[in-house]
Amino acid sequence: MFDNIATNYDFLNHFFSFGIDHLWRRKVVKILKPLKPVSILDIATGTGDLAIREVKLNPEKIVGIDISGNMLRIGEEKVLAAKLDNIISFKQADSAEIPFDENTFEAVTVAFGVRNFEDLDKSLSEIFRVLKKNGQLAVLEFSMPEKFPFKQFYKIYLNKIIPLAGKIISKDVSAYSYLSVSIGAFPSGEKFLDYMKKAGFIKTFQRRLTFGVASVYVGTK
Repeated sequence: MFDNIATNYDFLNHFFSFGIDHLWRRKVVKILKPLKPVSILDIATGTGDLAIREVKLNPEKIVGIDISGNMLRIGEEKVLAAKLDNIISFKQADSAEIPFDENTFEAVTVAFGVRNFEDLDKSLSEIFRVLKKNGQLAVLEFSMPEKFPFKQFYKIYLNKIIPLAGKIISKDVSAYSYLSVSIGAFPSGEKFLDYMKKAGFIKTFQRRLTFGVASVYVGTK
């Protein structure tokens, strides 16, 4: 599915979020800034938007992994165009089987990908394994607003408008219907923090963004 929508993925992300997704990624970078990570792993990197943003943290290397080869190819083109290939590299891999040794990265990030993990417990355990001691995981993910009337408006937008527009623009009927289903099924808020704690993370917290449309979850090894 993600291979099929790769060419329209960036445009649709920015279009459906009214460009606010740029601000959300900046928030992730701001949270990680005090950590001063030398090496960063960006999981479910897609076309590399967050990985490119993370260059502002001045790391020595950023590795983006994703299961979609088409997404990664577009990411590689973007990185080459930005002349960042000396810092950012990509690898096709699954979050449940991260192909790196223990204690490799100071920071791991995931933007809009955790809800797609097939085995959430296993993937979080893998992330914990490859993080160095005192390293941080920062997850940016969609969530459901809780307050009236934004909650009601967002449900209509998510369940009706996005699938229709996604079908017209991307020609993929399933992809943007899947978006609303996956957001609704994702164990957001305290439930996700419990998953992080179960994997071994400490000092966990959540920051809601834009009336609760998205959240950043952070934990420390």
